[in-house]
Amino acid sequence: MNPLEIPLPNGTDVVVRRLPGDGLDAGVTDGVAGRVRGILSDGSVQIALIGGREVTVARRAVIPAKAGQFRFAARREATWSRLGRGASRGAIVLETIVGSRAWGLATDASDTDHRGLFAAPFSLRLGLVAPPQDLVSADGSASYWEIGKGIAQALRNDPNTLEMLFLPSARATDEIGAWILEERDAFPSKEMLGSFGRYALSQLRKLASTARLHSYREQLFHWLRTEPNLALDTAVERLAGLAVADGNGTPQMANDATRAEAKERIKQLYRSLADRQVLPEATFAALRAFAQDPQAHARSEDSLGPALPAPLRPKNAYNLLRLMATAEHWLITGTPEFAFGGALHERLFAIKRGEVPLDDVLAEATEKARAVEEAHRNSPLPARADVRRADALLRRCHEELLRRHAARVPGIFGADAPEPELPTIDAVAEPDAGEALKEPS
Repeated sequence: MNPLEIPLPNGTDVVVRRLPGDGLDAGVTDGVAGRVRGILSDGSVQIALIGGREVTVARRAVIPAKAGQFRFAARREATWSRLGRGASRGAIVLETIVGSRAWGLATDASDTDHRGLFAAPFSLRLGLVAPPQDLVSADGSASYWEIGKGIAQALRNDPNTLEMLFLPSARATDEIGAWILEERDAFPSKEMLGSFGRYALSQLRKLASTARLHSYREQLFHWLRTEPNLALDTAVERLAGLAVADGNGTPQMANDATRAEAKERIKQLYRSLADRQVLPEATFAALRAFAQDPQAHARSEDSLGPALPAPLRPKNAYNLLRLMATAEHWLITGTPEFAFGGALHERLFAIKRGEVPLDDVLAEATEKARAVEEAHRNSPLPARADVRRADALLRRCHEELLRRHAARVPGIFGADAPEPELPTIDAVAEPDAGEALKEPS
């Protein structure tokens, strides 16, 4: 495996090397850390550097920052080339257009994302190496779950899985996918109260908490720069006090939970900076020294954005509120609705554009949560998903895969199945490529 050749998924932490004739200015030092933002048609890589700048460099100038990411990227690419749409005989059995284009909330700049299911050929199920559970394209715009994983997620009323099954664009590309679509009504249940509604509300509250603490980062760096001996506990107490400020912006007494959250945010900051090789070690002392360094002092605090916990993105907030509206409608009517019109449509678009304060979104979500609870009480949906039907469905799919394998039928599930991965200690012990290669943190 050559780390200079494997595809790099968006979000991968990388190190940029200076090469002769690379056209980069002197401000970009050799070995600077960054994060992949995209791959251009000529193969060059768009990188968001730790200082906030974006540069475009040749692929040969970029290497993964961590050995684990390199291994997972290589395995994900190998799995995609063997089983995904890039293969001449792909194993995908069901595919759906998802995201803003499916919800009627797309703009001209919106991507077209695909999600679906694939079936691992029976030949990949027999040895020491477990079959892959995920297929993900290099740019992350297409992702697929293995049928067993997808059915298990649907039984839990996972929102992404149910949307994939019920969106109007869902289409089977194989008889196995058609069977799954025929049985999809076995999955929706009253449990979406938790998986959709309560989950979305909890995530919105986390967004609000993160946004509050994010807004105080400038104050944190000011303290670190002006107080050479500032202790971690003192910084935590001050930051937590600001996080619970009253309506006039006056710091209030923090509780244990707020202190713990503030301390964790500070730790996330210096750990992230250390991972990106900005700090020599992941400690508060190293963070304090960095803040007091004249060169670092010249930087804007905003330029440290890539090293901080991700700030609120409006798309996060609008999607969570949309999820709650979907749950309410599904629980009331027993049927799904994903593209809302009227006032809700306009409100979601306004939130997506960043025109609605997060506190207002949270207040609306809290009110919507009450409506979801009420819808749950009188819902026509069953209390639980139909596990027996799901089990029979998966058995039918696996028996069909065995039949095609034994009969050596033409195609990826029979005569043209890929060779099984050779077992190694790493291949047996590590998680599969798709599961491990979620967006790198």
